[in-house]
Amino acid sequence: MPKITIYNPRGQLEAEGEVEPGVDLLEASGRVGAKHGSACGGVCSCSTCHIYIKQGADSLNEMEDRESDYLDRGFDVRPSSRLGCQCILGTQDIVYQISEESERTWYDEHPKERHEAEAAGLWPPKK
Repeated sequence: MPKITIYNPRGQLEAEGEVEPGVDLLEASGRVGAKHGSACGGVCSCSTCHIYIKQGADSLNEMEDRESDYLDRGFDVRPSSRLGCQCILGTQDIVYQISEESERTWYDEHPKERHEAEAAGLWPPKK
């Protein structure tokens, strides 16, 4: 099984683990415990699961027009940008970074964890 390594928006290791091929990276992130949010639930109707592929992009499926259209609506889009809900994990290891937009969305979706992070002084992150 391929290993996924995920970094948070500040470049710190967020989570890692092995996930079977054929799973999208949004789902894979959840399986290993990363804070990877998606306002639309992973159906390619927003850009909040935005990630940056650091290694292993060649093993992912190619970007289709719909993903490209929604990605154009994202913040801080880069050449390595993809939507996690549209990236299907291949057989090779992959490394990616979750965008600020996606992390913020995850905290919006998980109010208990957001309140705990706020109480601990971990959210919002200091720049």
